[in-house]
Amino acid sequence: MKKIDLKVDGMVCSGCENRVKNALMNIDGVAKVNANHKKNLVTITLKEEIDKNILENAIENLGYEIIKED
Repeated sequence: MKKIDLKVDGMVCSGCENRVKNALMNIDGVAKVNANHKKNLVTITLKEEIDKNILENAIENLGYEIIKED
């Protein structure tokens, strides 16, 4: 299984973590989601290959910002 780490800005509490988890778990192919608002980190475990943009868009649609790493 493949893991993707995304830096996410705007999560401030466990409620934010749950919103992100729920949105990502509704995407086919996502096996597990771990969100940590203190580290601004979302780790997504995939069952199958998924376009990273789909995952990022799901998070951004909730009002959070993806921090792009150079």
